[in-house]
Amino acid sequence: MSRRLAVIAIGGNSLIKDKQHQSVEDQYIAAAETSGHIAKMIKDGWNVAIAHGNGPQVGFILRRSELAAHELHEVPLDVCGADSQGAIGYALQQSLQNHFLDMGIDKPVATIVTQTEVDANDPAFRKPTKPIGSFMSEEDAQRRMKADGWDCVEDAGRGWRRVVASPLPMRIVEEQSVRALIDAGHIVITVGGGGIPVVADGNGHLRGIAAVIDKDFASSLLATRLGADTFIISTAVEKVAINFGKPNQQWLDRVTLAEAKAYLAEGIHFAKGSMAPKIQAIINFLEAGGTHAIVTDPASIPMALAGKTGTHFVQ
Repeated sequence: MSRRLAVIAIGGNSLIKDKQHQSVEDQYIAAAETSGHIAKMIKDGWNVAIAHGNGPQVGFILRRSELAAHELHEVPLDVCGADSQGAIGYALQQSLQNHFLDMGIDKPVATIVTQTEVDANDPAFRKPTKPIGSFMSEEDAQRRMKADGWDCVEDAGRGWRRVVASPLPMRIVEEQSVRALIDAGHIVITVGGGGIPVVADGNGHLRGIAAVIDKDFASSLLATRLGADTFIISTAVEKVAINFGKPNQQWLDRVTLAEAKAYLAEGIHFAKGSMAPKIQAIINFLEAGGTHAIVTDPASIPMALAGKTGTHFVQ
């Protein structure tokens, strides 16, 4: 690959701005906006593989399935992931194609429905913690646990919810296809939502499993496997801060691997449900031999690549 390669993990804010803008049309508009920023870096000479979140979209699919359960079969969680990869990939690839047309860029775009292999013995399966689906009564939760083998927990007096494991990604099954397309000059949308979780049996045969893979961890693995020059996590903030929201808050411009590990170990700077997994994903990338990662918001991606904003993580 003669061009520089970046793996970009775009977060939920790149697809759903707020609770008032959740429709399919709203999501398409948001995807088009984010795609415009990515198109600018592609025009500047970057090859790109794009990963994305899918939490809200899978939630919508599950809710529709639940509401229609009296008439139609329910949709398994792994299939919900596949459905969302196709729909989100469609929005992103069409938006990029339109931007390319307007910008005079001759570049093919493709979405790959991507499976991510996890270990069936991952400790996360022993204590599922990731809530999915709608709230339900205790009676319904008990019925589901008995009849369907679900894990359900009571959620702070608001009702009961199903919880699933969030295992670590081991292998991106379609890596060879992703690599071939990138080598051929394609922009590739892949590992949507962290990839569809699958496990292998003793013969190597795969099957889908009810789990949720962190999209930043899967994107980090993808960046490592592809030998990306830069790993970008696009999120809601232009830069990362320590002591966020406190009088001594400090925005970070450049962070070494050692500093990132120290900040994360302190346990006070990065929230477990938001920034902490992103920092860990970057640490994983750098420890595996990566040399450069960036955290910034979608609109700032071109400026961050020019070194003018964003938080840059280095060895």
